[in-house]
Amino acid sequence: MTGAAAIIVAAGAGRRFGDKKQFAYLRAKPVLEWTLERFQAHDSIEAIVLVLPDEQDLKHYRLRYAKIVDIVRGGERRQDSVWQGFRLLTASEPEIVLVHDGARPLVGAELISRIVAAARADGAAIPVLPLDDTIKEVKDGRVSGTVDRSSLARAQTPQGFRYEVLKEALETARRERFYGTDEAALAERAGLAVTAVPGDPRNIKITTPIDISIAEALLDA
Repeated sequence: MTGAAAIIVAAGAGRRFGDKKQFAYLRAKPVLEWTLERFQAHDSIEAIVLVLPDEQDLKHYRLRYAKIVDIVRGGERRQDSVWQGFRLLTASEPEIVLVHDGARPLVGAELISRIVAAARADGAAIPVLPLDDTIKEVKDGRVSGTVDRSSLARAQTPQGFRYEVLKEALETARRERFYGTDEAALAERAGLAVTAVPGDPRNIKITTPIDISIAEALLDA
């Protein structure tokens, strides 16, 4: 495959949300379906692998989203879920692989395009946003210092990689039994360069129930 494939990770338990947030309703449909629609509609995305908590409703997703080529049950941690999805791409070996949180329903087409282009050019790319608040270091309930935020940024998804770059990052992490909080951390640990591109403030992640209200407001903006 010469184009891009997307692994949509939607296998989380949603402990902070109180339930599986990817299935919570945003307006008239689940958060996950908003996410899938964005990737289904994007011209650069040729295939989607969907990672779910279990194999329920497989027929439903396949019928609604023609680009879904496989659905798999997630693992114990997010990184395990990404690996489960990535393994299903080994036969096709797409040029570019994007990994996206199923609970980021407002991802825009322009952001997807930026990540695909940067990953194709540089090997790995992630969207980032600057930190607006002052950052404090806190130990045992007391402020122990103020962190210089000028070189810090908040990472978003989709995170994009050339196929062979993500393969090396994931395999290195598995071999060393290392778990990172995102795929970029695995690439960094493997000594691979990661390009930062401008993120999108609208591309919020649904983490707590109030985020549903924020997403609804953003849909109206």
